[in-house]
Amino acid sequence: MHFTSQQHLDDGVLEREFTLGEIPGILWTPASASAPVPLILFGQPPLGLRKMYPRLVARARHSAAEGFATATIELPGSGDRPRWPAAEQARADLRRAMDAGEPVSDEIIDALILPLVEKAVPEWQAALDALLSLPEIGGPVGYSGGVISVGIRLAVVEPRIVAASFFAGSFVPRAMFEEARQIAIPLHVLLQWDDEGNDRQAALDLFDAFNSKEKSLHANMGGHTGVPQFAGDAAAQFFTRHLK
Repeated sequence: MHFTSQQHLDDGVLEREFTLGEIPGILWTPASASAPVPLILFGQPPLGLRKMYPRLVARARHSAAEGFATATIELPGSGDRPRWPAAEQARADLRRAMDAGEPVSDEIIDALILPLVEKAVPEWQAALDALLSLPEIGGPVGYSGGVISVGIRLAVVEPRIVAASFFAGSFVPRAMFEEARQIAIPLHVLLQWDDEGNDRQAALDLFDAFNSKEKSLHANMGGHTGVPQFAGDAAAQFFTRHLK
């Protein structure tokens, strides 16, 4: 891990950009931490860190106020990372189907999501290794956000993640439902009831598949970007319960 820049935000949160090999990322740490703090990994859609930055930094500030460090990395094929032609083709196929009002086939969903999971999860694990080696970060670790299939795989293979808050806002391959049945950590799942790009019934079926003894579904009216502030507050309380 190589830090490339740092700045103190106006509330004192330390923001540091880093690279891990070719992978860009950002780490935020609380201003007043006097001991190693828990860490939350921020998942995000493959839209690029720069586009997602306003939403990510708002979440990071909120988490820092609760005493958590947070970090995110650029997904394969996103932002300034090398182009990924297969992923671009899968996204084009998805847009074409949705623009035509056609059902999104399992083949399109598999081509869009499964290769991303295979590439992204080992990168997240490498980032986690590097982040936990820093003296200011001590764990435990949570995962928050999407792509939900990436979060599912991480929760299955990564024992250092002890709680997760998923955003049910992306297509989920059928194969991921079997992995979801292996998850037993506490889960907090957000669902926008009128999400224009999400199959609501599939999201409900996925929630049912999770094997966690503690899992809660928080459904709110509105589209994909209409998550109310109080829903974010509830997610923060979830991590306070399980990471502190």
